[in-house]
Amino acid sequence: MKRRALPTGTALAALVLLLALPGTADAAGTAGRTGTAGRTGTAGTAEVSGTAGASAPGPRPGASGGTVLGPCGPGRLCLWPKPDFKGRVRTHELATTDVDSCVALPAGTSAQSLVNRTGRPVTTYQSAECAETGEFETYPGRGIWVPQSPYEVRAFKIWER
Repeated sequence: MKRRALPTGTALAALVLLLALPGTADAAGTAGRTGTAGRTGTAGTAEVSGTAGASAPGPRPGASGGTVLGPCGPGRLCLWPKPDFKGRVRTHELATTDVDSCVALPAGTSAQSLVNRTGRPVTTYQSAECAETGEFETYPGRGIWVPQSPYEVRAFKIWER
């Protein structure tokens, strides 16, 4: 029986970095891709799933060129008005948000980066009425960081799994 050597040191670090790059397989084995209206995708996202660091809120080194991932506590949906988690964060929790209902952001505001740690899928919409005629994207609830949404988010729905 032939034995394979496990990657160590530099090889292991290179493998971890490769897995963290946008558009490459993540730890769960899914590939990042750009989504359009009606498709679920994870373009330019970093997902933390099944790791000890997934439950600890706070900044983490990002996958896209040194971006620091925005802090967002467990059970929350966090939205920032600017890309790369910049600006004043707006948070939503299950206890204060109706599940399966369209939640519009305040008039005149939008989000360009987000974190979903609700444990449930969240769909973001370009339309303030959650209309599917504009762009929309569904993100899993396992812990996903999106430093740049493909459109300005004006509303969202948290789904019942």
